[in-house]
Amino acid sequence: MQAVKMYTTQVCPYCIRAKALLKQRGVEAIDEIRVDANPDERLKMMEITGRRTVPQIFIGEQHVGGFDELHALDQRGGLLPLLNGG
Repeated sequence: MQAVKMYTTQVCPYCIRAKALLKQRGVEAIDEIRVDANPDERLKMMEITGRRTVPQIFIGEQHVGGFDELHALDQRGGLLPLLNGG
């Protein structure tokens, strides 16, 4: 299974939903980067993604986007293949 990295904040409801969906799909570990605890990480996230909002989700090296994009990817049947390296 591919590594999952997620930029989050402590109280973000979309972050919570994204983590729950990923866990439902078999993800056991998520590398969470808290941008509320470390403002430099938010700047880094913005440089990489061009976005300010969280969550910002990476599966392997691919930037998936936020929760809406993650959910849409799952609905199209693309999340599991991506998680499995396909």
